Amino acid sequence: MSLYLLYEFASGYALFNCHGLDEIGQNTDAVRNSVTDLSRFGKVVKLVGFNPFDSALDALNQINAVSEGQMTDELQNFLEANLPKVKESKKPKFSLGVAEPKLGSHIFEVTKIPCQSNEFVLELLRGVRLHIDRFIENLKPGDLEKAQLGLGHSYSRAKVKFNVNRVDNMVIQAIFLLDTLDKDVNSFSMRVREWYSWHFPELVKIVNDNYLYAKVAKYVDNKSTLSEDKLPGLIELVEDEDKAKEIVEAAKASMGQDLSTYDLLNVKLFAQRVMDLAEYRKKLYDYLVAKMSDIAPNLAALIGEVVGARLISHAGSLTNLAKCPSSTLQILGAEKALFRALKTRGNTPKYGLIFHSSFIGRASARNKGRMARYLANKCSIASRIDCFLDKNTTAFGDKLREQVEERLDFYDKGVAPRKNIDVMKVAIGNVDNEEEDVNGATTKSSAKKSKKKKSTEMDVDEVAEAVDINGTPTKPSSKKNKKNKSKEMDVDEIPAEPSAKKSKKKKSEEMDVDEAPTEPSTKKSKKTKSKTESVGNGEEKQAAVTNGDGTGKKKKSRKSVQDS
Repeated sequence: MSLYLLYEFASGYALFNCHGLDEIGQNTDAVRNSVTDLSRFGKVVKLVGFNPFDSALDALNQINAVSEGQMTDELQNFLEANLPKVKESKKPKFSLGVAEPKLGSHIFEVTKIPCQSNEFVLELLRGVRLHIDRFIENLKPGDLEKAQLGLGHSYSRAKVKFNVNRVDNMVIQAIFLLDTLDKDVNSFSMRVREWYSWHFPELVKIVNDNYLYAKVAKYVDNKSTLSEDKLPGLIELVEDEDKAKEIVEAAKASMGQDLSTYDLLNVKLFAQRVMDLAEYRKKLYDYLVAKMSDIAPNLAALIGEVVGARLISHAGSLTNLAKCPSSTLQILGAEKALFRALKTRGNTPKYGLIFHSSFIGRASARNKGRMARYLANKCSIASRIDCFLDKNTTAFGDKLREQVEERLDFYDKGVAPRKNIDVMKVAIGNVDNEEEDVNGATTKSSAKKSKKKKSTEMDVDEVAEAVDINGTPTKPSSKKNKKNKSKEMDVDEIPAEPSAKKSKKKKSEEMDVDEAPTEPSTKKSKKTKSKTESVGNGEEKQAAVTNGDGTGKKKKSRKSVQDS
């Protein structure tokens, strides 16, 4: 069975035929030793066909298709033109060696050409790549290197540009910067406290918040100038009148040393920088929340924006996080403790980054491990939904959060939680309802427009179609229909069934003839009436009334009532 090799490179597609494989015995070591020697390798591998790319754009499209495991029309035509033709009833006596198994499976699905990709084929392709400039006559080594460089740049640029998960980088950079800002703001706030405490040491005990302390330090400036005139502005900053008065009283009896105006200016400038950093940190947090609601809404709804962003950044991307099993996600961020435990044969960690979730803190000490395992399971489900679902919805995240709450109640109170399949069915129903609401909102406007169009069309059509050629009305309006029907019923038609008033009169006449029958006779008379009404003719009703059998039955019933 002969073997063909498909080699894709920057200049085009090349097809090689391998001879003398039985002599080598398909031994990878023997192939590896013979690859470097062109005299030996050239006897085994020979060029069958070469199809150059038309342009750099064509080369990029072809290589993109190969990397995704798809066979293009150009590649299919090249293979069908150079490979031996196979009849439908017979099996092919050759196989095609490819480097990408996905590409081989797609070629087999479309053309039914058997493909293989193993270590032996890869070694042969390595030799082809080494000597490709010798196999193709008009190809120079310098031209091949230029083509490889240009294709490499364009391929990398296209991958970065059209990467589906490129938005994850914004979340990763934002959470890294947020953590850095937290450290910097804390360290700078400590520096402001220590620096300004030389001048006003009592302010540290009164104002605990770092951001508020920097604002107060900038506003107070020199403690000796702090008086009752600055009290309204100080109340606005502190938002507490008692605390503002306490600051003023403390400034009057402060034990701090006096500073020069130049030193106080530097303290104010540094306090302003700390305030700017704190404000930027708030804006960055809002940006992170907005990006998480777009990228991973269910994960953010389940575990929070900050913890979810930390999980994504630690995994590298949302796709990588979705690929992680729940056991890996549970200890994500505790790798050092895990490897130390494996090395020392100690207890492995129970949780990593998900420890910062509020659910772990709310669980009791003995249930923290079980809660972490359950929460990691739900986070894994939420990340996969966010990664592979096209719709942007938080329905699944909200239901998963409810499940975690129910699990907490189960651990604390013993309340049985709902099953996962039931909760997911409800979540899917909520998503469908959201879609129906959106579609209904869009169709209402179109329905109003269609109604207006229909009303105008009906006005025109009624005028055009109301009168026939002979002058008779063909499509009268509803009011005209009612009037015409009423006239026709009065003049032309004789109803088959009597009206309700006539039937009531006949019933009263029957009651007079029979001398007021009792309750059981009324039931039988109702049955006879229903039978006579189903017949529908007045003559049959009279025959039924004047029938001797019917009156005899009614008299019997009256006698039985009198005897009783």
